[in-house]
Amino acid sequence: MIITIGGLAGTGTTTTAELLSEKLDIPFVSSGSIFRAMAEEKGMSVLEFSEFAESNDNIDKEIDKRQAELAKSSENLILEGRLSAYFVEADLKLWLMAPLDVRAQRISQRESKSVDVAKEEIKIREESEALRYLDIHNIDISNLDIYDLMINTDSFDPESITKIILTTLKVI
Repeated sequence: MIITIGGLAGTGTTTTAELLSEKLDIPFVSSGSIFRAMAEEKGMSVLEFSEFAESNDNIDKEIDKRQAELAKSSENLILEGRLSAYFVEADLKLWLMAPLDVRAQRISQRESKSVDVAKEEIKIREESEALRYLDIHNIDISNLDIYDLMINTDSFDPESITKIILTTLKVI
């Protein structure tokens, strides 16, 4: 079974992927961790690397390529990333969402920064990513038609989100 989990920063995609991976006993791969590792390799913050990636299409293409190759060579895998659903043939394509204030609060706690700083960085990063996705792949990230299931992660705790997904999988 191949599952993709997408969502904007702070929606809980990694937490959901980790829990789902444990419950289903299948591995997961995170594009965010790949992106953060690539930023660290370049000695940049995620924000700096995101801006750098605006003028370097190969960064996004490399992340997408790695995930697609992993999915093709795997029988069971969870792929977590904003664009994973566009490049992977999946049995279930999920999109997680949450209000900006909630996402900023989560990121501020995770990254030890103020909510205001987190909110501003989210806005800058999302504008940058939206432009890149449109330019590089002709993908409008705000169009959610590709997804099978969308969940507001502000409405449910991580365990409940996992239960919703597992219930959905029993129906498929």
